[in-house]
Amino acid sequence: MESGAFVAWVVLRITRWISWVSFLAYSFAITITADRSSYLDHFGRPLYSTEAWLFGLPMLAVALGLFKLMMRERAGIARPDYFQLMPPSPPRSS
Repeated sequence: MESGAFVAWVVLRITRWISWVSFLAYSFAITITADRSSYLDHFGRPLYSTEAWLFGLPMLAVALGLFKLMMRERAGIARPDYFQLMPPSPPRSS
């Protein structure tokens, strides 16, 4: 297993989850905010910055997920089974 590719895989995995959690937190913050004037213009449309965060964070998460898959293959990490969070440990050679 290549250690540099493994470290890149872990970093991409962590940043992908951070971007998904950030997107959900921002969406939840917009939903529960009583005064939405900081997110909307005077016509009730979302500001460009609001649109950028609402569309940019999920797109970033998807792109990071694709790069994570690429780095997993490059690092030689086995594909996990369904509903398994961590990949299986490699077989030990005796």
